[in-house]
Amino acid sequence: QVQLVESGGGLVQAGGSLRLSCAASGFTFSNYAMGWFRQAPGKERDFVAAISWRGGSTDYADSVKGRFTVSRDNAKNTVYLQMNSLKPEDTAVYYCAARYGYTLEKNPRLYNYWGQGTQVTVSS
Repeated sequence: QVQLVESGGGLVQAGGSLRLSCAASGFTFSNYAMGWFRQAPGKERDFVAAISWRGGSTDYADSVKGRFTVSRDNAKNTVYLQMNSLKPEDTAVYYCAARYGYTLEKNPRLYNYWGQGTQVTVSS
């Protein structure tokens, strides 16, 4: 069965870094673009970053550009989100998602599979 399992979340002070991982199984990972989204309490799920199926193209939300980097290793069926210079407003549950095809999309409704999420808390 399809699984996306996020890891690497936790509590960090403002200015710190975290690296999230998302391990995929049950589908042909290299045929899917991957996205990262986040959801804070009482808010909608927002786009954070996306990477194309071969890793040649990326896209970021304006709020994280220059601080976050998305990457993938198709040999390991894993996508990563390196988060630097974290701010309290980055606090949220972070989800990875898979979308069949190569295009990058910011709309969460266009993604086929989702992980269970990992909590990131940034203290001030």
